[in-house]
Amino acid sequence: MTDLSAQLDWIARLIAHDTISSKSNLDLIKDVEGYFAEQGVETFRVENDDATKSNLYAIVGPRAPGGVVLSGHTDVVPVEGQDWDTDPFVVTEKDGKLYGRGTCDMKSFSAIGLSLVPEMLNTDLKRPLIFALSYDEEIGCLGAPRMISEIAERAPSPSAVIVGEPTNMNVINGHKGIASFRVRVTGYTTHSSQTDRGVSAVEAAARLIAKISDMRKARARDADKSSPFNPPYSTMTVNVVRGGTQLNIMAGEATFDWDLRAVPGDSATDIVEEFSDFAKGVEMEMRKQAPSCRIAIEQMTNAPAFAPHEPNAAADLAKSITGRNASDVVAYCAEAGQFQEAGFSTVICGPGSIDQAHQANEFITLDQIKLGTQFMRRLIERMAA
Repeated sequence: MTDLSAQLDWIARLIAHDTISSKSNLDLIKDVEGYFAEQGVETFRVENDDATKSNLYAIVGPRAPGGVVLSGHTDVVPVEGQDWDTDPFVVTEKDGKLYGRGTCDMKSFSAIGLSLVPEMLNTDLKRPLIFALSYDEEIGCLGAPRMISEIAERAPSPSAVIVGEPTNMNVINGHKGIASFRVRVTGYTTHSSQTDRGVSAVEAAARLIAKISDMRKARARDADKSSPFNPPYSTMTVNVVRGGTQLNIMAGEATFDWDLRAVPGDSATDIVEEFSDFAKGVEMEMRKQAPSCRIAIEQMTNAPAFAPHEPNAAADLAKSITGRNASDVVAYCAEAGQFQEAGFSTVICGPGSIDQAHQANEFITLDQIKLGTQFMRRLIERMAA
């Protein structure tokens, strides 16, 4: 196998930073900043409101148009409640695999790029490679938009964006959007024997949850079977529910979170309005019993879909480098839709399999690291041509 020592060193270096989304990513950002400074490359931070987290972008090569953005998120999902065989934040190599939180999703893509910065600088690049590292992708693609706006304003106009999510180096030109909501139901508390006086927030929440399930089932029945997405329709799910205090007390409060993953072209606004109208009807019924009852809907995240389209210069570039003739779509959401929304030609293509993402004992194979390195070196050659 090709010598991968530099790539493996950088993978271990990034994994060692515990960047679970609930924590700051600044130690990782400082580490990468220092490395770029050693290489003589200027970096730019784009921080969150309280400066506890930051995006980082860097332009390697000439400030000329036609470069390629290498997009990767720095945050990872939690490990709590998972049965790991090794330390999640220490890379462990075994049987041709690298184990660790973020090895697959998606620090290895960024690590490969960082390991090859000296090669980029020693090559007569005609167009730049622009590193774009974001925060809080895992909790709704919250961090990238500010950085994307700044790249659009300050960086030389790129010809393509490659989002290095794990695709087994397949070319992906579409994904679903994601929006998430928190619903707070306020009932009226009484003894559970006095149902004629009280209003159970849990029962009202159950009706709302059933509505979300019915909305999903209706879209499954009417799905466009020719859609490339799997499943081929917009989905809604409720996976977090809290409510009540005791069995013999009418529940005064209930809260649940639900997410919407809309296929490109499906109106997320219409879906949310359908749910909101139903919730208003339930609230009216509750208030007839107790005027203080309320249903409040809070939108927590909203990231756009990535719509397949032709022509797509970024997808064509990825195909030509990988030798693949076809592209595909995925059901998960990434930052590609945000780059596309900002007017950038975008593709998703990176090492590793999404099947390992978010799992205990997350891993990436050395073969995928090799393929990712070959891809990056070929891309460097293209930028020098």
